[in-house]
Amino acid sequence: MPLPKDILISRLRNELAQCSKYLKTSLDTSDERLDHYPVEFDIELHNTPGPVRENGKVITRYNHRFRIIVSANYPFEKPSVIWKTPLFHPNIMLPEDGGHVCTKLLSDWSFNSTILSFVKGIESLLMAPNGESPFGTSSCTEAAAYFNYGTKTLPIVTPTLPKVVRK
Repeated sequence: MPLPKDILISRLRNELAQCSKYLKTSLDTSDERLDHYPVEFDIELHNTPGPVRENGKVITRYNHRFRIIVSANYPFEKPSVIWKTPLFHPNIMLPEDGGHVCTKLLSDWSFNSTILSFVKGIESLLMAPNGESPFGTSSCTEAAAYFNYGTKTLPIVTPTLPKVVRK
């Protein structure tokens, strides 16, 4: 059973104020914004290192954007996340692959969790990729191989050639 709407709006407003302070940015918490679900917020992380693949090399990017989507069942249900900027990570899909973030790795979600604790968890995930639990996309599995085996160059993915059988 979801929270009563007025209590949910009050809670979201307070949590988003905490996020705004932490992120040093402004998030819209108007009644119109919080009145319809799902509620979506674009979050920008600054000075947070995360891996990106450019020109065949893995480099570090320090500015990232993602969208947090909060359902009417919040806080009983954790938010979902869609990544918006390029990166090379086993647990975060590229935007063109859907941008999904593996929030099961942020499994300590409970009624007492907050959006700020969720954002901090995403920051931690970004900085410490878990190559043992990648998404199934090719970019995520390549990133998992890179982080699991500590290679200095990206693995070269070559398609398997079909076998020709002649009779």
